[in-house]
Amino acid sequence: MIRPRKSDFLQRISIRYTIFIYFTVSALVMFLLIGVSVYGRLTGQLSATIRKENQAVIDQVNLSVDAYLRTIMKLSDSLYYGVVKNVDLLTQAEKISSEITLLYDNNKDSVSNIALLSGEGELLAAVPAARLKNDMDVTREKWFADTLEHPENLHFSMPHVQYIFDNSENQYRWVITLSRAVEITEGTSTAQGVLLIDMTYASLQYMLDNIPLGEEGYLYLTGSGGELIYHPRMQLIDAGLEEENIDAVRDYRDGNYQEIWQGRERNIFVKTVGYTGWKIIGVVPEQGFTLNEVKTRLFLVFVVAFFIFLLAVINAYISSKITAPIQELEKSVNALEEGELDTQVYTGGSYEIQHLGRSIGDMAKRIQTLMQDIVTEHESKRKSEFDTLQSQINPHFLYNTLDIIVWMIENEQKQEAVKVVTALARFFRISLSKGKSIIPVRDELEHVRNYLTIQQKRFKNKFSYRIEAEDSVLSLASLKLMLQPLVENAIYHGMEFMDGDGEILVKAEKKEEDLCFTIADNGLGMTSQQARGLLTGETRSTSGKGSGIGVKNVNERIRLYFGENYGLDIFSEPDEGTTIQIRLPAVSYEELMEREKRI
Repeated sequence: MIRPRKSDFLQRISIRYTIFIYFTVSALVMFLLIGVSVYGRLTGQLSATIRKENQAVIDQVNLSVDAYLRTIMKLSDSLYYGVVKNVDLLTQAEKISSEITLLYDNNKDSVSNIALLSGEGELLAAVPAARLKNDMDVTREKWFADTLEHPENLHFSMPHVQYIFDNSENQYRWVITLSRAVEITEGTSTAQGVLLIDMTYASLQYMLDNIPLGEEGYLYLTGSGGELIYHPRMQLIDAGLEEENIDAVRDYRDGNYQEIWQGRERNIFVKTVGYTGWKIIGVVPEQGFTLNEVKTRLFLVFVVAFFIFLLAVINAYISSKITAPIQELEKSVNALEEGELDTQVYTGGSYEIQHLGRSIGDMAKRIQTLMQDIVTEHESKRKSEFDTLQSQINPHFLYNTLDIIVWMIENEQKQEAVKVVTALARFFRISLSKGKSIIPVRDELEHVRNYLTIQQKRFKNKFSYRIEAEDSVLSLASLKLMLQPLVENAIYHGMEFMDGDGEILVKAEKKEEDLCFTIADNGLGMTSQQARGLLTGETRSTSGKGSGIGVKNVNERIRLYFGENYGLDIFSEPDEGTTIQIRLPAVSYEELMEREKRI
């Protein structure tokens, strides 16, 4: 019976008095242990401070290295988009060399070589190097093959002695090579090549030398796979990395940790350099974390005095205040459990409860952010899928068009052939539109006009067409490659098997706050069920003709870019023709482009 009575007695004591009793007993014990505990705390604080300072140094070095690499990447962009991409190699080879020389002269303190190579390994331009070494076949080099296989990436090599070019001035210099795939223009054709920039290793080494990390600390730089790029003792490049625990560093992202390596306790600081995946690693021996004796004594006196003062007031205060914040925090947590992620989490009370409340609040915000990111990622993925689909060009259409041109030339219809070639060129120019998905209405109408011009020649004027548009709508925004698939359906499936002449009307007009397009034909038409099936994807063409961009995809692209209130409506009856109406918001193209820039 004793144990239950004791349990009942403890249950009858309020949390306030329980805290008072335990805190008083603990305070007496703490007086005996205060010296050790304070010393340990000071040591931990000092260690944390030094770690923060060392981490700040590593972060600053990371910013310097990142800025240096971004400068080289911007130079690469300037060479590609400002020189290589805009110059015809057949007629303007000297211009390429002169502009590369100009950019090299502006960056020669950090750049050793700049070269442009063809996809077959031929040296097209190089500064200051004059030629490749006699026995050098760059197509056999791994970096050359990797660059062509992954044209979307910039490729950074490990440090090495320059071995490609025959140049007595810098052939023994250490460099890091940046390579990227480029598109080279040669007359009317394009070919793939490689742009190469040799960064001087000394420029990178200058930023990393003599970085203060305590008396015995140092830092080194590795590649994403653990390969050594820089170390204070460069002989380790050849001798190996037995002094460094590369496996642990390679698997660690950012931050700091402690390790015992080769019998020594060390503090390791790691920071990843942006685009490259390189890692800056700081190494500081544990012996570098020492206490200042005078400051320690002063702090001990302060802690003892403060502890005695707190002991007099905290016993009563904490017992009455500690439960209220916990209850408030519990209410917030219950609301979050019910799915109310917008709930304002309670952050009052003691430091621990405030910290816990802020952590829970931050967690709820991160959950909201992650949920939004998932939605945004899904939207972006859908846009990418539609943009990829829209960029496809039916090879049969191109083949048949070229076949028409050949036939016209052979039959001495040169003027007609010129019209078809001009229409085809304009068709492709607008199809590309510099990668934009939104273009002005005038360009979209011009695109479909060129398409109809080509198809009219192909079908030997079996159909006629009219394009009508109000002047006020020509500058409004339209979705690219929206009309052509619908007109294509009208030709292939609406009137290809008609006995008489076909007619197609394309009309653009503004109705109140909407931009409306109408595509009408006098073809074979379809049932209402087939029309609905086009919008849902249930009705599909089995002829194998067309661009592959169906009515359903056009409708989904419109809704994806402009909202669910816009899209297609199909009106058709068998043997009565088909009319498709498109509704978009009437927004100025310039205004929409400015809005996207601000976003």
